[in-house]
Amino acid sequence: MSLNLTEKKAVVAEVSEQVASAQAIVLAEYRGLTVTEITSLRAEARKAGVYLRVLKNTLVRRAIDGTPFSGLSNDMVGPLMFGISADPVAAAKVMNSFAKTNDKFVIKAGAMPNEVLDQAGVKALASMPTREELLSKLLGTMQAPVAKFVQTLNEVPTKFVRGLAAVRDQKTA
Repeated sequence: MSLNLTEKKAVVAEVSEQVASAQAIVLAEYRGLTVTEITSLRAEARKAGVYLRVLKNTLVRRAIDGTPFSGLSNDMVGPLMFGISADPVAAAKVMNSFAKTNDKFVIKAGAMPNEVLDQAGVKALASMPTREELLSKLLGTMQAPVAKFVQTLNEVPTKFVRGLAAVRDQKTA
């Protein structure tokens, strides 16, 4: 069923709102997938905070026109599913992991602000650690010198106590 003009404007406004806060957009062809497979993909996307929709290419072109993602317009050909996320890695991870298990789901292209990615670029983006993983690694790296310093300070009194215990044992023997 086709959309009337007000419905089309509503879709463009909704997608424009998502694109305004997006850090990544991934396009994938979904031809041949069953409803249950698409439903499982949508559930994964929802958990990861990814906006996942099947939309008309012309409406998405209007929504991204004049944004940092406007270079993606040339890749919008055929029936596509759009994954839009505020986390630069989330959409690529969800869609790439689904593509690994389903041969009919093919990632076509992707984009980060002012940079269009091909299929290999999206796969490389999906292999990157998430923001939370990077922050935890950074925190671990920042804590290591402090922990080592505290351990070194603790060694001084420990050695002193061991020395006193050795002297005590020697005198009692």
